[in-house]
Amino acid sequence: MSELGRAIPRGSVSRTARLASLPLGAAGRATLGIGKRLSGRPADAVQAELQQRTAEQLFAVLGQLKGGAMKLGQTLSVFEAAVPEEVAAPYREALVKLQEEAPPMAARTVHAVLSQQLGGRWRERFRHFDDAPAAAASIGQVHRATWRDGRDVAVKIQYPGAATALMADLNQLSRFARLFAALFPGMDVKPLIAELKARVVEELDYGLEADAQRAFAAAYADDPQIVVPRVVASAPKVIVSEWLEGTPLSKIIATGTAEQRNRAGHLMAVLHFSGPQRAGLLHADPHPGNFRLLADGRLGVIDFGATARLPDGHPEPIGRLVRWALEGRAADVLADLRAEGFVRPGVEVDAPAVLDYLRPLLEPVASSHFHFTRAWMQKQATRIADPRSEASRLGRQLNLPPSYLLIHRVTIGSIGVLCQLDAAGDYRSVIEEWLPGFVA
Repeated sequence: MSELGRAIPRGSVSRTARLASLPLGAAGRATLGIGKRLSGRPADAVQAELQQRTAEQLFAVLGQLKGGAMKLGQTLSVFEAAVPEEVAAPYREALVKLQEEAPPMAARTVHAVLSQQLGGRWRERFRHFDDAPAAAASIGQVHRATWRDGRDVAVKIQYPGAATALMADLNQLSRFARLFAALFPGMDVKPLIAELKARVVEELDYGLEADAQRAFAAAYADDPQIVVPRVVASAPKVIVSEWLEGTPLSKIIATGTAEQRNRAGHLMAVLHFSGPQRAGLLHADPHPGNFRLLADGRLGVIDFGATARLPDGHPEPIGRLVRWALEGRAADVLADLRAEGFVRPGVEVDAPAVLDYLRPLLEPVASSHFHFTRAWMQKQATRIADPRSEASRLGRQLNLPPSYLLIHRVTIGSIGVLCQLDAAGDYRSVIEEWLPGFVA
């Protein structure tokens, strides 16, 4: 069998075994919890210990895997700020590793992919190629090289068999998505996995990714705030683009100064809201591994595998709804929510109650200064997730139309990263400039 044919399947048995261990481990922990309660330990203490053990096993398993498990781990990692601190703190380092690391391919497999994608004389296109990967993630890894014209480049190479592994892992994970509920309050992981599965075909097509990167690079050419490396060459399983030097956002989160955190947070917001207006695309994968803070203060964006096509920019009703909610126009907000499908026909909800549900979520743009913190996000997650709360009951009556699903997920994910950054600044001015409908 060729190197390309056997690269991924060889590890499929161990991957399946690790994934299968998750529900078995949960059953064991539940039994342990019942036993400890019978022995007289307080229920809260037992629950906290079960949460910690669940987190430890989930992060350990996801951190060892490529494919869908790695993709889900990276996606969930942006919501780490919503996890209760007593659970999140011991495993924050593991989540950061999910954003930046994965087991590498063997060099001979890398060479086989390059030969297949760039031709048998692929080495002639480079002055130098480093066999050791500079970074690795869910469906591919990146190598540093020097192009034939002397430019430093990043060579993104897809794992052979990635499509099979990705779908197998996501199918497996969807069977016990409920295990994640203990760690991410209010989040239903099953729809998230379904969305990831629906986008697999696009993410595996590096031709589409290269086109998206070209569109962003053209839109932000010579921009003073955001830099997108230009694509040098591309093939269905390989992208060669200009190398971008900078500090990974994960390091800014861990050890960055307040100035770096605030700068990165502001530019993340600028990218999120300006992308649809300038490039007709929404960058849809906001985890920190996809961003760098450059020495000159610009934000570097290095991965475009997940994008949403918004040729007309952000939907205008979003900006209008935010403006009306901040103005306290409860009846208008409810009427527009109905018109856009956020409230299903025949469902009766109270307009002031809807406004009370939304207003805390809009605090970041209610004034010219806001400080994103983990405590704030945990408070919002608890408010919405607690089944006894009015917010939770109302939330279950609302509907998220399919056309808004990805925008909503990316927005919440971006907010999660801002909370990890502990970023403060003027976010209202960003949406005043870039969000259609917000300014009358």
